[in-house]
Amino acid sequence: MKTWQVILVIIALVLLLLLLIPRLRLISLFSPQGTVSLEQLTGTFNTAKTKAYFNNRYVAPPAMATADSESGPVLGESSSSKRIEIDLANQRLYAFDGNNKIYDFLISSGKWGRTPTGRFRIWTKLRYTLMTGGSQAIGTYYYLPNVPYTMFFYNDATPKYQGYGIHGTYWHSNFGHPMSHGCINMKTEEVAQLFYWAQPELSGRQSVLASNVNPGTEIVIYGDAPNE
Repeated sequence: MKTWQVILVIIALVLLLLLLIPRLRLISLFSPQGTVSLEQLTGTFNTAKTKAYFNNRYVAPPAMATADSESGPVLGESSSSKRIEIDLANQRLYAFDGNNKIYDFLISSGKWGRTPTGRFRIWTKLRYTLMTGGSQAIGTYYYLPNVPYTMFFYNDATPKYQGYGIHGTYWHSNFGHPMSHGCINMKTEEVAQLFYWAQPELSGRQSVLASNVNPGTEIVIYGDAPNE
């Protein structure tokens, strides 16, 4: 096969790939969500991190908040009736205690990467954490220090190191539309309420790992996010 024929075949394959795979799904192949290192999850505000970037653009990082007023369940109190439901189709999060709806908030789910669906558990809560990922080459790079009120979740198919979570957001305000690499973005003032309502209980700390005596709240994620 001659060189020009090889080039035509390559072009044809690329065009076929673009037709078969939705644009955003194709981008996600080259724009990964950053993984997390369990050893580096402290939950404390890092004053040395003074720059933040979202989609290759500088954004103003947050200032350290004043002390929160924590109000949540007492450690050991039954939390088996609590659950968080996330409706990707409508970009909403609901928190229930039994049959009682406690919270109903807008979210932004995965756009450059898919938010996983299924049943999960919160495995750690962090008052602040660093999130990085994406690709500088295609304009989706993000470096976001001191992300507030983070609740990482997992299940057997979605291990902890993959770094999927619910968290506050200071780099955009386009809630109700997919905007993340797979995490659940929320308004900071709203996720703060969820953070102290959900288990595991912090008991005044900046971070906590779920355990048998202090389990994480169940999260149920369902539906298909809008292809925007």
